[in-house]
Amino acid sequence: MKPVVIVSTYPNKKSILKIANELVKNKTIACVNISKIDSVYSWNGKIQNSPEYIAIFKTVTKNKIKLKNIIEETHPYDVPEIAEIDVNSINKSYLNWLIESTN
Repeated sequence: MKPVVIVSTYPNKKSILKIANELVKNKTIACVNISKIDSVYSWNGKIQNSPEYIAIFKTVTKNKIKLKNIIEETHPYDVPEIAEIDVNSINKSYLNWLIESTN
């Protein structure tokens, strides 16, 4: 089984914590890292400078479609970022924990 990392940004911590806890509880993901960031982007023809939270979801290949669908269905943004990062290398002990945590 291969590791999968999905990245998304959220407008506030509350909006990510609810879904993050549910995803860990139902073993869709092993964990999610959440951190406050500042984002600069174009939206509706204007440059925006906004505080956001980045969520780094960690799972395995068998759960990635389900995870992407849940993020899209529950996300508060009209156009959510759902970016998959290709993991070419990962230490064996972490991979074993990841697999065990999502089974």
